[in-house]
Amino acid sequence: MPIAPRRSVAVLVSLVFAVVLSACFGRPQAPPSVALDGPKKSGAELAIDPKTDHSVVHASDDSDAAIPVYASDPQDGERTALVTLVEFSDLECPFCSRASQTVEALRESFGPNELRVVWKHFPLSFHQNARPLAEAGAGVFELAGSAAFFRYQHAVFESHSRLQAMGGFTDDSPRKFAEAAGVEGRVIDDGLRDKRWSDRVERDITLGRRLGVEGTPAFFVNGVMLSGAQPLEKFKGLVTEELEKAKTLVAQGTPRDRVYVAASKASFKQPKEETEDKDDAPPPPDVTVYKVPVDKSPARGPKTALVTLVEFSDFQCPYCKRVEPTLAQLRTEYGQKLRIVWKDMPLAFHDRAIPAAIAAREARAQKGDAGFWDMHDRLFDAQPNFADADLLAAARRAGLDEAKMKRALAQSTHRRAMYTDEDEGDDVEASGTPHFFINGRKLVGSQPIEKFRELIDAELKKAEALVASGIPAESVYAELQKNGIIKAQAAVKKSVALNPKAPSRGPAGAKVTIVELSDFQCPFCKRVEPVMDELLKAYPTQVRIEWRNLPLPFHPDAELAAEAALEAHAQKGSAGFFKMHGLIFSGQGKPEGLKRAALEEHAKACGLDMAKFASALDRHVHLPSIKADQAAAQTAGISGTPGFVVNGTFISGAQPYRKFRRVIEAELAGRGGK
Repeated sequence: MPIAPRRSVAVLVSLVFAVVLSACFGRPQAPPSVALDGPKKSGAELAIDPKTDHSVVHASDDSDAAIPVYASDPQDGERTALVTLVEFSDLECPFCSRASQTVEALRESFGPNELRVVWKHFPLSFHQNARPLAEAGAGVFELAGSAAFFRYQHAVFESHSRLQAMGGFTDDSPRKFAEAAGVEGRVIDDGLRDKRWSDRVERDITLGRRLGVEGTPAFFVNGVMLSGAQPLEKFKGLVTEELEKAKTLVAQGTPRDRVYVAASKASFKQPKEETEDKDDAPPPPDVTVYKVPVDKSPARGPKTALVTLVEFSDFQCPYCKRVEPTLAQLRTEYGQKLRIVWKDMPLAFHDRAIPAAIAAREARAQKGDAGFWDMHDRLFDAQPNFADADLLAAARRAGLDEAKMKRALAQSTHRRAMYTDEDEGDDVEASGTPHFFINGRKLVGSQPIEKFRELIDAELKKAEALVASGIPAESVYAELQKNGIIKAQAAVKKSVALNPKAPSRGPAGAKVTIVELSDFQCPFCKRVEPVMDELLKAYPTQVRIEWRNLPLPFHPDAELAAEAALEAHAQKGSAGFFKMHGLIFSGQGKPEGLKRAALEEHAKACGLDMAKFASALDRHVHLPSIKADQAAAQTAGISGTPGFVVNGTFISGAQPYRKFRRVIEAELAGRGGK
């Protein structure tokens, strides 16, 4: 989704003068029922590395100010700016949207050396979509930094009037806005389901309450509070006043990087203590029963157990390892009443999760469930050391046939059998790990043991009642699953006409064509390319990939890179295009890696006629083709990259192999993407 250009200051001022002094008031949205566990750091903020799932602690930044500012807060401007404006805001609040125009005008008036803008999330309870929008925004910041977050914020606020006319925000709004900011929608969806950024938002809400924030927007200018969508002149006057105070502090010897701390402590007035306000009633527990088959999966515990806990897990996931002692304790406490069933859900960014899962399955093939669980425990003990040599060493210690294990790893034996688990996980939206279903009821993440006990005890009572009514113990789980549901998302249909002249890979007569809409400067477009290679390897005669260019407006080098690749196609066909394509992606992220000089070096490496190449780029010969691709994407309703249309079924973002595999298999089986 393209980001609208910034308005001029003059237009902004006229708009702001028209704004009535107003704000949204109410309680912030209550914290979710699922809490994230893990250490809380003093003077620092906890984040998650999206590539490893490991906790990463960022050094705090002005955390000792009266209104703390952390390195984990989205910021625009220099830390040494003499004035810091901290905004507590709600992405669904219309007054926050209006006030954002005022803040934009302030940025342009004072510049980054004098004014720093810091964002804090404060979603209000009566704004249904504010919390997921806030958590997705926290995810965008974590994954791509402040610039991406403010692109996300602008995209959300710019869409307010349009979305209101269409009925408001939808469940997929956070994903779409994140994709518009250049962040992979799948990662945002997974993070929202797993409440990955909930604690980040909750931190801001707690701070806002302590500081006396009751509605949105609320601002603190070097510690001085200003509430509501005030006129621009009021903000300018306050910023100018605080700027003069800050200059005095500098003249008195305060270092510029400590001015904000000193100024905020001098100016902030703590609100008077009030009687504790009661939070909104917590949301009712999710009593949905999901349909999760257990047949043929490794299990610990008897079939007569009254409670079945199904675990979708990943041997390389640190949170999956963290929860293992909890599961061991539950087995001890509940004994024969509890059965634990394992399902493989290897995450795409864990490069050794699949080999580890294959090793565990090979152990089961050789020694049954006992062999599986023995290898399961050894693998978690060895995490993250999952090189083939490590897996073979674990097999030796487990008394397995090492030659068979080596062959299973080399040939990816058992990989297709894992697809069943992955598909079942997708059907119940178990996209992150660990994911649990207790007699079909969902519990997400490495939760405290009390959360598990609460669900197990409730399900145990229901199961005991069924047994008392005459249902055999071994039939309890099947009985409970009769009305279980799946939540597999319906196929999204989009149409992009095929272009036989477009660059492509795979046979022309393939039964399945993937139209790939991509951007050479988009990191997620680069990330998904190995998946495309894997698909062509797995379906050499059945899949064809047709490339289309969709350079996004906030990627300044993407369009020229697309022109260079199309000139390679003009001179040397699809083979030349994809050779240039690979070289361009290899330069992504490097200084000057997508600039004209780098593209010319790639052209030489491809053996292109350099005079023709230079002329094509100078005259923008291939720009009409790019514009045609962009128009086709717009007509189809595709605004982010990468996007894929697989025989008419749309797949958004750098999805893992299994997402494409399911659609392709359905097409080959004549099920039309179902």
